[in-house]
Amino acid sequence: MDSESPSTTSSRHAAPSLPVALSLQGRRVVVTGAAQGVGRATARAAALLGAHLVVSDRCPLDELKASLPGHTVVDTVQGDMGEPGFAERLFEFGPVYGLAHCAAVFYPGAVGKAELLARIGKVLDLNVRVPLEIGLLAIDHMRAHGGGRIVLVGSVGGRNGGVAASAPSDYVSSKGALHTLIRNLSRHGVGDDVLVNGVAPGPTRTAMTENLKFNQQLPRGKMAEPEDIAWPIAFLLTPAAANVSGAIFDVNGGTFVG
Repeated sequence: MDSESPSTTSSRHAAPSLPVALSLQGRRVVVTGAAQGVGRATARAAALLGAHLVVSDRCPLDELKASLPGHTVVDTVQGDMGEPGFAERLFEFGPVYGLAHCAAVFYPGAVGKAELLARIGKVLDLNVRVPLEIGLLAIDHMRAHGGGRIVLVGSVGGRNGGVAASAPSDYVSSKGALHTLIRNLSRHGVGDDVLVNGVAPGPTRTAMTENLKFNQQLPRGKMAEPEDIAWPIAFLLTPAAANVSGAIFDVNGGTFVG
């Protein structure tokens, strides 16, 4: 019996290459809120699919950058998304094909009416105005470069008013508005192959939810992990989702079905 050559053996056991439809090889993808949680997991998922990354957050990004696969091309932009002119900085590194906007603000716990009304302006600014600004900017940018993909992160709270009665009214209102914004932005971009979609996670194990107790209220009996949300986002950025626009993907483990 003929023996196998080393090259034959190694090729047989080599990891298969990604189908073109599921690859982001060489495409520049912007991920906001990338220092932790869903944003961090999304940056890693996009990197594993071959994307060149532009990552942003208010927090330092050195740890994220060090955790990415060694071959990843990554640029960082640290700062506050609400600052005038900040969004434009995300598009200064070259043509952007994909945008995953994961940054948001969430204040947990029940508060009185006065505090709720005092902070709602900031919540709506960061969770609605900023996505509107970055979404319109991305559509114009991608249109000029032949198309692209945009994913904005909503919430199951924007679907059902919150998993629990204690869900912050300002947050769930902002996410409901964001879901409508996603559909509207889709109408702006789809004719030029700029596809805009959203992902609506259920309760997810992040720093934002570390003090919240949801498990007994969830159909799966546990919260999602950030990676459970990141991979659907990554899918929507790939050519595999080429005919999807204006959709809100429910990634909530059955918490909301509708």
